[in-house]
Amino acid sequence: MRVITGTARGRKLKTPENREIRPTADNVKEALFNMLQFDLEGRRVLDLFAGTGQLGIEALSRGAAEAVFVDQDREAVRIVKENLKACGFEASVRRQDALSYLKEKEKFDVIFVDPPYDSGLYEPVLETIKSVDKLSEGGIIVCEARRERLLPDMTAPYRKRKETRYGSVKLAIYFRESNP
Repeated sequence: MRVITGTARGRKLKTPENREIRPTADNVKEALFNMLQFDLEGRRVLDLFAGTGQLGIEALSRGAAEAVFVDQDREAVRIVKENLKACGFEASVRRQDALSYLKEKEKFDVIFVDPPYDSGLYEPVLETIKSVDKLSEGGIIVCEARRERLLPDMTAPYRKRKETRYGSVKLAIYFRESNP
């Protein structure tokens, strides 16, 4: 697993021994970042359920101003820190439950949501993002799920923009409309 492009292009990222952590496949990651290519520069990113940190690190490599990595798994937090160091990035890495972290007052421009597929966390996470108003105006949420998984629609000011399948994986892109 490597960083695809940007300032850390080609850097190899460590992966865990823990089979509970499922890194995003390179072809899915490349398709995802092709969709976001004009939405990262100078933005503030949250890599929720960070795992290896590869999504947040790719965003930093492509010009995101700042990233926060959240995972409750001790090994994941250690690997994220090692991967950040290997790529020459500094960022906040939090060992914390995703739903409790979302209740903190920070806002983000891009939020990556990639929980364990069978965790049942998609709806509660999306609902918490909306209720706490965690996403800035014009911000983007990216959810990765199993292909068969129905991902919920959201109510205004949030909208599902796109849902795309890549083999056994589905990506859903949500955005937050600007206030009128």
